[in-house]
Amino acid sequence: MELTLTPDTYTPSIDENGNYIDNIPIIKNGILCLCGSTKDKVYTTKKKFSTHIKTQKHQKWLIEINQHKANHYVKLTEALELVDNQKKIIAKLTNDLQQKSFECQQTITYLTQQLTDKKQPENLIDLL
Repeated sequence: MELTLTPDTYTPSIDENGNYIDNIPIIKNGILCLCGSTKDKVYTTKKKFSTHIKTQKHQKWLIEINQHKANHYVKLTEALELVDNQKKIIAKLTNDLQQKSFECQQTITYLTQQLTDKKQPENLIDLL
């Protein structure tokens, strides 16, 4: 089994006006940018990443997230609500499963008891 390190995911910084700006972080295990210019491309050096953030595609992405930053809060709130609802559904299904498992175990125990307690009738004739 081989140990692999996953790259960090790049997130832009926020300036004093609340706008997203590029700020090159310290790159330890590589960095992955989600701007969409290159799929699954990992940048391993500061120089390579610096060149990347100057590309037209990356700059367009930065402008786009700044234009839609008000929607990020709404999306985050919706995602948190969804996660909360999913946790409730999972808890309910887990409880239902535990209850069904308990009921099945009781049925198995009862039927096993019925089989072992059953006495053979005295009037049986062995035909063999």
